[in-house]
Parts: sequence; structure tokens; C-alpha cells
Amino acid sequence: MKILNVVGARPNFMKVAPLHRAFLAQPDIQSKIIHTGQHYDRQLSDIFIRQLDLPQPDYFLNALPGSPAQQMVDIRQKFDAVLCIEQPDWVLVVGDVTSTLACARVAAQRGVWVAHVEAGLRSGDCRMPEEFNRIETDRIADVLFVTEQAGLDNLRNEGIAPEKVFFVGNVLIDSLVRYRQKAAELNTLAWLGVCPQQYVLLTMHRPTNVDTETGLEKLLQLVQAIAQHKPVLFPIHPRTRASLTQFDLMGRLSSTPGVRLLEPQGYLEFLNLMEHAAIVITDSGGVQEETTYLNVPCLTFRNSTERPVTVDLGTNHLVADLDPETALKKILDVLEGRAKTGRIPPLWDGQTASRIAQIMTSLDVKRQSIQPVLT
Repeated sequence: MKILNVVGARPNFMKVAPLHRAFLAQPDIQSKIIHTGQHYDRQLSDIFIRQLDLPQPDYFLNALPGSPAQQMVDIRQKFDAVLCIEQPDWVLVVGDVTSTLACARVAAQRGVWVAHVEAGLRSGDCRMPEEFNRIETDRIADVLFVTEQAGLDNLRNEGIAPEKVFFVGNVLIDSLVRYRQKAAELNTLAWLGVCPQQYVLLTMHRPTNVDTETGLEKLLQLVQAIAQHKPVLFPIHPRTRASLTQFDLMGRLSSTPGVRLLEPQGYLEFLNLMEHAAIVITDSGGVQEETTYLNVPCLTFRNSTERPVTVDLGTNHLVADLDPETALKKILDVLEGRAKTGRIPPLWDGQTASRIAQIMTSLDVKRQSIQPVLT
């Protein structure tokens, strides 16, 4: 059985790495990695590949920069050529980026079976391109692997056949469990001159938060307020940096006392910083899950989350519309010892990839019981 695993953006590496290892541990599975290059930074991609003990991708599609619609066309054309060469049994896609949907569509049109990891997640916010990608990929997929109960509920409500759906846990946590100790050995905190629980870690990259001057002004106000209480470490996403430069706000941010601007971090460095932060402030989906597992307080600047278990069971709080006053109140509650205590969600145990590999092996034997979905 040949499986092509699709990587489109850096967070996909953390999800595909444990899957690729689990597939290779099965004697009857041939596993290959396809990097579309949707979000590509050579230095950071190389860091993630090296730190996650991955081989170089078998194919790099070098997707052209552009709008999601333009990238969709380019990725589909290039991935179609790969399918013609490889003739795989399965295409496995993770998450909700443009590459996820693009490659799922091509595979379905070619009659190749599609597995979607992180299926069923819904934010309810149709303005997010990721929400469309999630819904459409789940409609295409032959097998859907789910991380939390809300995913099962969503797929059932959308009429997805229950025999196609498997509750397996979270592959992102597989990587965290495997590399937590290795991240600790880097001693990133000492290198940056900070102490555990004595700093705030900030990430921000979603268009609704960073693409307008109004959103960035709110972010700047909040950062300046937090820095009066704790140092702020801020690895700046390329999109955020470009917007700060465009609106001439980088100087104000960099000159704020107590604020440390960092380049985007490698996986291990960021994991180490996240584990020892007093609180993490973010708009990232994956960070919500990682902080929940680590029992680190998290404040997410989103109106909704596609990962409600991080709020219901975990350490995550939502703050709508990047409101500095509301956010600061919640942050001070945490810094003053009034953070909520979370629990690790079911099956977030570091064994998800092995469960997926076992299921896919068994399904390959019983393929006649599930009909491929063509679009």
C-alpha cells in the first residue's frame, strides 16, 4: 500500500512526521511526503525537517505565490502530475490549508482514496478560508480521522456516513510528546535570558488580527500594557511583520520597554518557550491544543474556535475582536494566580499516528466496504 502524505505549511510537518514514522513501521506500507511549498521559507522548512527527524520530501511542488484561488490551481496541476507518476493507493491530507483541499480534490478526481486527519473541526466562521477548506475536504474524504468529540458531532450533523469516521486523537500531540524532552535540552530560556513563568509568549498572524491598521493598533496597545507587568516574547510571523512595516508601526513596537521581538522559531525552540510561559497569547489553532496538553494558560484572539475542547476541557480562553481591555483583565487574572486548570482531552496520548496506521492497514484489506467519493 502506497500513501502520499501532503505537507503545505509548517504546522503540517508536526502532524505528518508521526504519521510517516507510523506508516514506515508497517511492513506493507510505502510512505512518501509531498511538500507543496504553499508556505515556504527554506531556512524554516529545513529546521522543521531536521528537528522532526524527517527525510527530505520526495516531491517539492514549489507552489507559486498568490491568492488562495491562484495557489489552488497551481497546486492541483502539479499534484496531478505526481499522482500520474506514483499511482498511490491513498492520499493523506492534514489540517485545513489550501494544499489540503487542493490535493484532496485531485486525488478524488483521479479515483485515489483520501484520508483527512483533523476532520470535523468547525469554527462556524465562514469568513475564514480554513473553514471552507475543512468542510469541502471532509465531503471529499473516504476516511475521516477526528481529534475531539465536537468533530464527531459536526460530521454526524452534516450527514457524513459514520463508517467513514474514526475518533483517534491528535497527531500534533504525538510530536509534542516525542520531542518535549529534546526541546527542553535546548535551554532556549537561558539563551534568551528569561526565567520560567516570568514572561508572556505572543504569536499573531491571522488576517483579521494583523492585516489592518486598526487591528495592529489594538495589538500594540495590548502588548504595551502587558509589558508593564511581564516581559513579552514575540516571534513575528512574516505576514505580521509585513503589516507592521506597511503601517509604520514596527518602530513603536520594537522600542516598547519589556518587549522582545524574535524571528520565527523552530519547532523545538517554540515548544520550549511555550511550556514555560506564564501565559501564551495567540490566534493559532495548533497552539490552543499544545497549551491545553501542557496545562499552560492560553488566550486566543478569535471570536470562535474550531477546537472547542481546548476551552471546555483545556486551558484556552477566547477573546473576541482583539479587545485590549478585556484581554488585559484576563491576562492579569492568570498572572495573579487565577488561571483555570485544564485536563488533557481523551486520546491525546502520543499514540494517534499508530492508531491511524492500524486503521488504514485494516481498511485496505476491506476496501470494498467503503465507496470512494468522487467530485
